[in-house]
Amino acid sequence: MIVKPSGTSNNAYFVIPEDADDLFTLRRIVEKDDYIIADTTRVIKQVKEYGRPDKGERVKVRVSIRVEQSELDAAVDRLRITGVITETDNELVTKGTHHSLSVQAGDMVTIDKGRRWQDVELKMLKRSGSSASFILVAIDTQEAAVARVSGTHVKVIPNIYSGQSGKRYQTKNNPNIETYFADVAKTVSSTIGENDKVIIFGPGETRRRFFNTLVGKQEIPKDRVQVVDSVDVAGEDGIFVFLRSPAMKEAMSASKLASVSALLDRVMLMVNRGEAKFAMGMQEVSQAAGMKAIESEVFSDSIFNTAGEEEVVKMLNSIESYGAKTYAVDSSTDIGLRVSSLGGIVALLRYAVR
Repeated sequence: MIVKPSGTSNNAYFVIPEDADDLFTLRRIVEKDDYIIADTTRVIKQVKEYGRPDKGERVKVRVSIRVEQSELDAAVDRLRITGVITETDNELVTKGTHHSLSVQAGDMVTIDKGRRWQDVELKMLKRSGSSASFILVAIDTQEAAVARVSGTHVKVIPNIYSGQSGKRYQTKNNPNIETYFADVAKTVSSTIGENDKVIIFGPGETRRRFFNTLVGKQEIPKDRVQVVDSVDVAGEDGIFVFLRSPAMKEAMSASKLASVSALLDRVMLMVNRGEAKFAMGMQEVSQAAGMKAIESEVFSDSIFNTAGEEEVVKMLNSIESYGAKTYAVDSSTDIGLRVSSLGGIVALLRYAVR
């Protein structure tokens, strides 16, 4: 999530959510009576003197609303914020009327609490805005896949094919391999963010040849590109093999995904050893949270199948208020599916509570 202080108020922050994890962070931060400023659309109906109002015209407008309710939709890919319009830049939009904002990844909003932000709120906001992102490239001479890992969310771009026959020597009908490399490099350049790092892997020496193309022609600094040798699978399958490999934890040690993977590995080790310093499922984690026993926890969107959204938000905020770490994952990764199979929420404990 992109986070910047707003110049309009000391109590306001300008934010751009980048994935589902960021949207849930906003859901935990936005409260009743906060003010949200955002661009939206609204239907304006012209009332005629001796006739019915027309169907109206949908116009773009910037509004400030005083929040009454916020909730995630069933797919957890947008945040719906409902409230009363307090300010508008269009005189045809009436103040004091209700409006609903739909916030998705990439939308720009300003949050003004009208008061000093609490430490736990700033901690959640700034932590979400400082996570490292990575561009993964799984490539061989025949196919390549590019994926962006932001937080714990993975977005895979469809495979790019070279058209090569698979023979070890160049034939007349084989396309130029350099053209293929250039296409993949352009995809990486169009995906990479200002501070993102690139990780290249795949079988043979193709990964190193592509490294030279990426650094040479696309002018990406060498210190932002890394070649990994231990994953010999290309294409989309290679992306998910890498995300399950030990190489991921080493190459992406600064990422949320690596932190969550390490947390789950510790829990599984405790299960095998018969230790009790962990909790699984809403009931166990809620009990441990009430005793302030949680060191860190991870949850998936499947938790909403067993508990209400407001209940989950209240529990997670209480966990962070005493210094524990929380991570959200979704079904875009194998890790998200693992958490869902363990009751939707898993926690490491400071001490055993049972």
